[in-house]
Amino acid sequence: MKIKDGSAGMVYICGAGPGDPKLLTLRALDLIKQADVILYDRLIGERIIELFPVNTEKIYVGRNVGDPTTHQNRTNELMVKYAEMGKSVLRLKGGDPFIFGRGGEEAEILMENNIPFEIIPGITSGIGAAIYSGIPLTHRKYGSAVAFVTGHEDPDKKTPEVNWEKLFDAVDTVVVYMGTEKLGIIIDKIKTANNNDKKPVAIIQNGTLKNQKVIIGDLSNIAMLSKQANVKPPAIVIIGDIVKLNEKIGWFVPEKEN
Repeated sequence: MKIKDGSAGMVYICGAGPGDPKLLTLRALDLIKQADVILYDRLIGERIIELFPVNTEKIYVGRNVGDPTTHQNRTNELMVKYAEMGKSVLRLKGGDPFIFGRGGEEAEILMENNIPFEIIPGITSGIGAAIYSGIPLTHRKYGSAVAFVTGHEDPDKKTPEVNWEKLFDAVDTVVVYMGTEKLGIIIDKIKTANNNDKKPVAIIQNGTLKNQKVIIGDLSNIAMLSKQANVKPPAIVIIGDIVKLNEKIGWFVPEKEN
């Protein structure tokens, strides 16, 4: 890739995994130790932030509530700015940068500005949370097809792209990111379309972390159970018969609340 005037630095768009620092890739940890600047989002927890070197410039670029665009524009500007200064820039993102992480949009910006970059995958939160709650997303007896969908689409879209009513015509298991805010609406659409309110549902809050919380129910009661448990983001929703395996093979024991 061309480097503008031979002076541009490098940007690394890197997934930090679902939260547990032990799930960082070796490449991610190496970049954390060597980057000049780290741009990190709100899904990067304290245990990972503690790994940032003291002398590294650290800039929080997470989204504030009600601000769907400004933070991304600022992130884009900072990546370009520091790279053009010849800096090594680590854009550290929760989960995987290409799974609902805007990594593709950021790579486009870098390409347009002739900035060299590398993209490093991470364990996406849907997979990490499922594994740490004892729910295999595929299983020969319960499901051979899984869909990853977002419960929070771009508000600028004229029409939503997730066809909730038809999802279970094609797959056995659905993993919903950012779905807690509109959980009731999503559940009602799936329940009505499938004429079945007993399909198992799991909500995993703070997946892979010491304070992980798992709520198990079905389409008929999961919205109520979520409210009773005061579920807050970040949380993953898993819908499908495969959720039943949580009771059998759940292995991770989070810390008890005081």
